[in-house]
Amino acid sequence: MAQKSSRKKEKVRIHVGDMTGASCVARVEQALAGVSGVVSANVNLASEKATVEYLAGEKK
Repeated sequence: MAQKSSRKKEKVRIHVGDMTGASCVARVEQALAGVSGVVSANVNLASEKATVEYLAGEKK
């Protein structure tokens, strides 16, 4: 059984410009997902926004 973190999850939306297609979106999502503390990362090409859910207080 997976352990639950006692840290609060938070979300932030950030601007991500100069993307040209699905491969750019995938690359940005992979890069964000690789950051310590990031729970999920979703990038929207049309709005040029990334929504990142992360554990508050996590530092790399």
